[in-house]
Amino acid sequence: MSPHATGRRRVHRSLAAGVPLAVLAALVTTGPAAAGTPSGQAHVTRTATLGDIPLEAFSNALLRGTVSDDRGVDLGGIGSDIYPTGRKGEFWTVTDRGPNGQIKVDGTKRRTFPVPGFDPAIVRIRVSGKTVRVVDAIPVTTRSGKPVTGLSNQKGRDEAPYTYDAKTPLSYNPNGLDTEGIVRAADGTFWLIDEYGPSLVHVSARGRVLTRYVPEGLHVTGTDYPVVEALPSVLLHRKINRGFEGLALLPGGDLVLAVQSPLSLPDTDAGESSLTARLLRFSPRKKAVTAEYAYRFDPVNVVDPSEDDPSELKISSVVAVGGDRLLVEERTDKAARLQVVRLGRSANILGSRWDDETTSPSLEQLADPSAAGVPVLAKRLVVDLGKVAGVPGKIEGVARVDHDTLALINDNDFGMTDGPDAFDARGRLVDSGIETTVTYVRLPRGI
Repeated sequence: MSPHATGRRRVHRSLAAGVPLAVLAALVTTGPAAAGTPSGQAHVTRTATLGDIPLEAFSNALLRGTVSDDRGVDLGGIGSDIYPTGRKGEFWTVTDRGPNGQIKVDGTKRRTFPVPGFDPAIVRIRVSGKTVRVVDAIPVTTRSGKPVTGLSNQKGRDEAPYTYDAKTPLSYNPNGLDTEGIVRAADGTFWLIDEYGPSLVHVSARGRVLTRYVPEGLHVTGTDYPVVEALPSVLLHRKINRGFEGLALLPGGDLVLAVQSPLSLPDTDAGESSLTARLLRFSPRKKAVTAEYAYRFDPVNVVDPSEDDPSELKISSVVAVGGDRLLVEERTDKAARLQVVRLGRSANILGSRWDDETTSPSLEQLADPSAAGVPVLAKRLVVDLGKVAGVPGKIEGVARVDHDTLALINDNDFGMTDGPDAFDARGRLVDSGIETTVTYVRLPRGI
């Protein structure tokens, strides 16, 4: 991606009624060939790349005047999740909260928002050969049609937001969403998940937030949309920037929400060293959580042989694969493995003592939850993506194309890196060079 605005493609608003945006970006990359790959091994069959779409033009085509200066940042971050549209080669994706980074000032890390006017968007893409085209986009808005933005919600709970150089504080925004997973319901509405609350967000077909479901006791106020405290209060102990990340739509209509990392329960140290994460089952019909499950990560050096810090483990994607079966991605930024679990009734821990924050030791502190009587989900390895040549790092979205093929999408962080060198002396992005790609992987034995 280009680090500067010069020579960038223009983005045009669609004239079609009811379509917020139609953007075509034809971009070419060379994908790894599958030739020579043993037929019995998982292998990449296609790689397609999204190229330069200026973030200012993209955002202002959706909601005019939201971005006055994109600082040379192009559209990225759409790899937070990927969900089939039902048309061959087309997927719904969703951006996260927008370009953001960290800069250390006086020994303390500050969270930066270089494009604070950026509004999260649902982006429809088409994979054609070696190119990814943006064919539609829908801004996520409040009840009154204003951008939700991606800014932090609550002082004292979320990271304080700063400008790109970490020098000037920005205002908190209770409407802000750090969107991650996406599914589309049969009625055309969308369900998204958010890392701040963490929360589950029901969104209309045009992107308006209908309801945001948050943990009991969160007490977020001042929003321009309805907020319902319908999730277990234990989720208030989510690690900063590690709220919900994976979202799946089961065949019967229920949703499965994955907490990205173990909860910080009772404290940060417990969460950093734990290997136990939580999945929730939510009934849109009942508007309530109906089940909770304990998911156990593999040791970090099994998932990623180059890593020894268990806090680097994350669940970034969950995919329904029939009945109550679920494909779960456990990863670091460099490697990922996909496991299949079955969400049986006997594994439900909702409302048990493991949801009581006073329980000691907590679920997260147990070295062997099964030995303590916790019904940990049994899992089966489907594929180790770290061993599949051509799969990029930081895969955050997984979609099932057919019985034998998966589509993977990476989060390129809008080309940003952390630290004071992320922008040059003119305040323009020094691009990381990491592109957004959709990668097809064939599994010889299916799922």
